[in-house]
Amino acid sequence: MNPGESPSDAADDAEPDVYASEVEGRQYRGTSYMPMPYDDLVDASDTDAYPERGEGGSFKLLDLPRVPKLSHVVGPSAIMLGASLGSGETLFWPVLIAQGGWALYWAFWIGVLTQFFVNTELQRWTVATGESVFRAFDRVSRFWPLFFLLAGFVSLGWPGWAASAAQVGSWAFGLADWQPLGIGLMVLIFLSYQLSPVMYNVVEGAQFVLVVVSILGAVTLAVVTGSTGQLANLPAGAVAIGTIPAGTDLAVFLGGLAFAGAGGYLNLSQSLWVREKGYGMGNYQGRLKNPLIGDDPEPIQEDGFTFEPTEENLLRWRGWWRVIQLEHLLTFVVGLLVVATMLMTVAAEFASGSDAAGIDMWLTVVVPQLSGTGQVLVPLVLFVALFTTEYAIVESFVRNSADIVYETHGRQAGWSLPTIFLVTLTAFTLWGVVIILLPFDQPFFLLVVGAAMSGVMMWPYIALTLVINTTRLPPHLQPGWIRVVAMWWATGFFGYFSTLLIGRTLARDFGVVAFETAPGIVGSGPAGYVLWLSYLVVQAYTVAVTLRAKRDGTDTAREAADVDRGWLS
Repeated sequence: MNPGESPSDAADDAEPDVYASEVEGRQYRGTSYMPMPYDDLVDASDTDAYPERGEGGSFKLLDLPRVPKLSHVVGPSAIMLGASLGSGETLFWPVLIAQGGWALYWAFWIGVLTQFFVNTELQRWTVATGESVFRAFDRVSRFWPLFFLLAGFVSLGWPGWAASAAQVGSWAFGLADWQPLGIGLMVLIFLSYQLSPVMYNVVEGAQFVLVVVSILGAVTLAVVTGSTGQLANLPAGAVAIGTIPAGTDLAVFLGGLAFAGAGGYLNLSQSLWVREKGYGMGNYQGRLKNPLIGDDPEPIQEDGFTFEPTEENLLRWRGWWRVIQLEHLLTFVVGLLVVATMLMTVAAEFASGSDAAGIDMWLTVVVPQLSGTGQVLVPLVLFVALFTTEYAIVESFVRNSADIVYETHGRQAGWSLPTIFLVTLTAFTLWGVVIILLPFDQPFFLLVVGAAMSGVMMWPYIALTLVINTTRLPPHLQPGWIRVVAMWWATGFFGYFSTLLIGRTLARDFGVVAFETAPGIVGSGPAGYVLWLSYLVVQAYTVAVTLRAKRDGTDTAREAADVDRGWLS
């Protein structure tokens, strides 16, 4: 299409050109960027056919890129899987199953499935416009990206996974102190970003290797230790929905729910990773390049792109949406279910009833009962999984924070996004070194703090994402009813446990008993009822707003129903 030409002007009566050729598709195996003369492009009109501008400028019109094969675009979900392996899947859930039995397994698989819907909805705005989810939040109010920046620091600003990986490595090699190794891992992560002009490519490649090693190691460990017999208890636990054994640590449980997958600030990175990969309209946005290597920066426009709802574009949208969901399902969901379940069987077999937490459970309870290959595999799997997660956490925190700073202030101030990224990476690495040197005897403490906050922050951004996707996107790009209901569930799910944790923390840790929140609501303290009322108001508002938006868009959507509705649209 020529610059300045409307996409519809370029259309003809030929068969819709939907799928990318093999040559074109291979370009996505690294990252894909298609530069366009931005200032010469036509502005989308301010009508119901295009995304609502909100507090931002207008979108530029371009055709949606052709759809590549699934094998060409695998990557973003592999990083998300890596971010998950050393958190809930290695530490929280094996500990919960060891302490409470398989009756808690229902919460794990529901948490994973819930995050499937959340993570793919976080991609929707980016695939449709090329803008990050933080830019979408900024179009609503500048408060939201800044709020998530602060919450992200509280949840991920503690290098608990690097500390835990170092603790395992030091134990395995007989080192007296884990701090030097923890610092070395942080420095190693920093140096890895200097290996490629496109920094995302380094992370994706490293995560692929680490994830494969973690999966193979976890499966082998379960087999050689004879723990697979525990799988017979899995069906009963999977259907014991709502069961929470007495004595379950609520903070650890909420951390497990948040990290039944990646969790918290990490999930928001899915939007940025798919933009770097070149998904959908993200193909027209530049990639983040390392300013030290000297490559010319690629532009990331403040106001993104959109496409006319022609038959061809809608068919491409359906194709993209199918590929996106399959990539996340087969990489993230399947990978999590396999690795976590295998590690849970080992914990249930050798640490049932133990009150040891985190790394201590594995090293002081499980390992002494093993010999030979099993004794070697435990520290190997733990170390690789924890390091994989710390790598992904550094990437996630730095990329998210740099994007927020750039969109809320840096762009107007004339700052360069790659420079903001590099400065944030350097500062976060140095901060991690300082925290590691502080006198924390148990790195698991750092993980519980971060995980609980991750669970709490998911509640508002899930609700906000659903509201944006149903009220700011045109009907043909909105989530279908199955997804809307799933996001209602996700908002209620994380909102309930967040309210419960906030009330109990205020009442039991800070002594403000008026904020006590009871699981059944009845029996809460006076201020606890206020917390529950706030939760119900947020949930009711989210449902009402999205329900109205979906109903208002029904007639418009019906006109294109034969082409725009994909699998779980």
